[in-house]
Amino acid sequence: WGNSGHMENQVQALTQDHMQEALSLLCKTGNGLAHAFIKLDLKERGLTDISAIRNFIHIRFLDLSNNRLSDLSPLASLTQLLWIKVDSNVMQSLRGQPFAQLTYLQWLNVAVNLLKDMEGLAGPSSLETLNLIGNSIDKISCLEHNRFANLATVELRGNHLETTEGFHLPNLRRLYLAHNAIKRLEGLEKLERLQTLHLRENQIETLNGLNFNMKSLQYLNVRLGNKVADENDIQSLRFVSKSLQILVLSENPVVETSDYRINIVMLLPNLERLDKDPVTYEERVEAKEKFKERVEPQAVK
Repeated sequence: WGNSGHMENQVQALTQDHMQEALSLLCKTGNGLAHAFIKLDLKERGLTDISAIRNFIHIRFLDLSNNRLSDLSPLASLTQLLWIKVDSNVMQSLRGQPFAQLTYLQWLNVAVNLLKDMEGLAGPSSLETLNLIGNSIDKISCLEHNRFANLATVELRGNHLETTEGFHLPNLRRLYLAHNAIKRLEGLEKLERLQTLHLRENQIETLNGLNFNMKSLQYLNVRLGNKVADENDIQSLRFVSKSLQILVLSENPVVETSDYRINIVMLLPNLERLDKDPVTYEERVEAKEKFKERVEPQAVK
């Protein structure tokens, strides 16, 4: 913040004056007979207390980023909320927060706070995008289909995760887990509709953990900082061979092995791009030839 130390303990409460100047986007209310402002921009106000927000029940879009908030309970009465931005605050827990009561909420950003876990995250089922980048979360929990049936995008970059265990979200489409400490790919069986999996800058040594259930995966990024070393560590790619279109493995040791690109294309005949370069026709032909060479001697036996 760059403020003096006493400022951090000073209560900065939301006032009616704050509210009036921060409101915008005039729309009809639910019954269509009146109008109300539905967008409220309260970023960078140094706020510690937002009790005064309770009466503004028509708000749908709310920006509370860059304040000093740890308690969002006053939002419980804002039942029309669709979108909440509360990144760069001092939230230490999701317990007791009112998200489950906000039955229309679709987009929630709690990035860059002080969260150590996800306990207390209990909905709403309408949520489509969840952003928890830059916290200190070390374990996935609470992400179950019965709570988050519509969740399509989860952002967990820059946390302290060591495993991918804990995602029970058959409708999830995009999962961003870069900049963690992930060593193992586990518990991905439920991600049947996942299209994008981003794992850059972790500590992954093998792609074991990819599986047949991941039949929609199109984009996989495991570059930089990971330690996938040789051909044995990439064999699980065959489980996603029908769907995978883009694979990024650059800066892993396996890239330096002989016939690296050909071995990948042999496992992934539908791949369109490997690292920075498109897969060429010549590479596909060579991969087919190499595959035949491997299979035919076994057929003779």
